[in-house]
Amino acid sequence: MRIPTILSKPFCLLSIALTLSLLIISGTAQAIETNAREAVIIDATTGRVLFNKNGDARMPPASMSKLMTTHMVFSRLKEGSLSLEDTFRVSENAWRKGGAKSGSSTMFLEPNKRVTVEQLLRGIIVQSGNDACIVIAEGISGSEPAFAEGMTAEALELGMTGSHFANSTGWPHPDQYMTASDLAHLALNTITNFPEYYHYYSETEFTYNGIRQRNRNPLLYKGIGADGLKTGHTNEAGYGLTASAVQNNRRIIIVVNGLESKKQRSSESERLMDWAFREFNNYDLLKEGDRISEAEIWLGTAGRVSLISSQDLTITLPRKSRRGMKVTVRYEGPIPAPIRAGTPIAELVVTAPDEEPIIIPLLAGEDVGTLGLIGRLGAAIDFLVWGESGGDPI
Repeated sequence: MRIPTILSKPFCLLSIALTLSLLIISGTAQAIETNAREAVIIDATTGRVLFNKNGDARMPPASMSKLMTTHMVFSRLKEGSLSLEDTFRVSENAWRKGGAKSGSSTMFLEPNKRVTVEQLLRGIIVQSGNDACIVIAEGISGSEPAFAEGMTAEALELGMTGSHFANSTGWPHPDQYMTASDLAHLALNTITNFPEYYHYYSETEFTYNGIRQRNRNPLLYKGIGADGLKTGHTNEAGYGLTASAVQNNRRIIIVVNGLESKKQRSSESERLMDWAFREFNNYDLLKEGDRISEAEIWLGTAGRVSLISSQDLTITLPRKSRRGMKVTVRYEGPIPAPIRAGTPIAELVVTAPDEEPIIIPLLAGEDVGTLGLIGRLGAAIDFLVWGESGGDPI
């Protein structure tokens, strides 16, 4: 393949041919339907949204809001203000509101007993324990309402503008809402920033107080590379799941909500995950520092300067449209000397059918000085003799 060079000044006639060995595809996703009321699918490497159904609509997240509760804990563990060995006391409030008598998901904590942060985390993540959430909230912030205010503040810092929290558990409340897009963003942030703690989400069971409970995430048992994250269910929310899986070093994150049953949640989330891995792929186009092309220089100590990539570039696109993409180098030239290495002087433009163009700055690969008086006179003579291309064949 040749990378054409486009120059916007008409007096420059330069065509630079280089080889770019890439699989190239266009960007329109194949349509898929889902019974979920809300659904979002993203590629974790590039952040590309592969599917979006009501992704920005406020919805009751149920226990999926516990992802924010655990994120609060992970943040404090990472900064050192909390340790896994620290203990919190189980209050009467936490026992009554989040225990078995409340009819909610529970870790079966006992009142006035002290429990380690690690045990509470596992109780939240694996067993979806509301009692564990309230103990964490009271232990960190003094009360659950104060902790919920902190959850909302931390969500805003993460850019989750469609989320608000009134409690740590996801219990129904008019001021407890999230969006599917925010949940996907939160899952990605958790996976990226807390790899030392993310492994708790892949545990399939946890035993506490002599009671063994299994993780409710259905994808963990399907052999598709799933390693998290969290289910949710209330009558208002329906059945939901925020999940992630890795296949061939590629990670997908899905969020579904508003499904009618556990069975539908299991089958629909697996179907959407399979679709995302099957229909899309990631393509590594550039590495930072790659030499891409050359640009013509005017009145410089060198006639051309190399153009290098300013960054890595990986794109996520559908597999089925490999031949429609074009890669071109674009600049206004010839570029007058002097030029300092590292200066942006051109652009790499990647286009494909039904895709927004991707534009990457290209940098000068080396310094180019200015010709002296005699050199400039010689260049002027060349221009008069050979014309605008300076002697290059047209």
